[in-house]
Amino acid sequence: MVRRADYNIDIFKLSNSTHQYEFDFDDSFFSLFEGSLVSKGKGLVKLSLDKTDTFLQLNFEILGNIELVCDRSLDTFKFELNLANNLLLKYGDDWEEISDEILMMPRNEQTINVAQYIYEFIGVAIPMKKLHPRYMDNETGEDEFIYSSETSQTTPNEPVDPRWKKLKDLK
Repeated sequence: MVRRADYNIDIFKLSNSTHQYEFDFDDSFFSLFEGSLVSKGKGLVKLSLDKTDTFLQLNFEILGNIELVCDRSLDTFKFELNLANNLLLKYGDDWEEISDEILMMPRNEQTINVAQYIYEFIGVAIPMKKLHPRYMDNETGEDEFIYSSETSQTTPNEPVDPRWKKLKDLK
């Protein structure tokens, strides 16, 4: 059973240098987050933490896969993850988000928990349109489905369905 505490890093005792960490994630990791976008997956997170007197630079490399549901067929499929994300934690008075990649953290903070950051990086990597790979064009990686009847071309010899002809007359 995975706990959020498994993703804690004791930064108070660290020297000012670069430190390497590895974290595994699996189905139990996603169960830590209520209303999670993902429920199944497996992978490895390699974290390089560079500590200085004024900030912490965190470089995440996330490798693995998650299980998504296709928006078209409702079939499940594995979505590969190969992510590289950076986060800068600057020392200040309180927790404050300066930008997407820069956070202010209290100077007296002794530990940081990276579980939320890992979860957010994975969540941002999920595509807006989740399509099973069998619906993707192998050459372009784009959706093969034609959505509009106007984009489909009919040949002059091909008879037009009378229902469509009536609809076109309404224009």
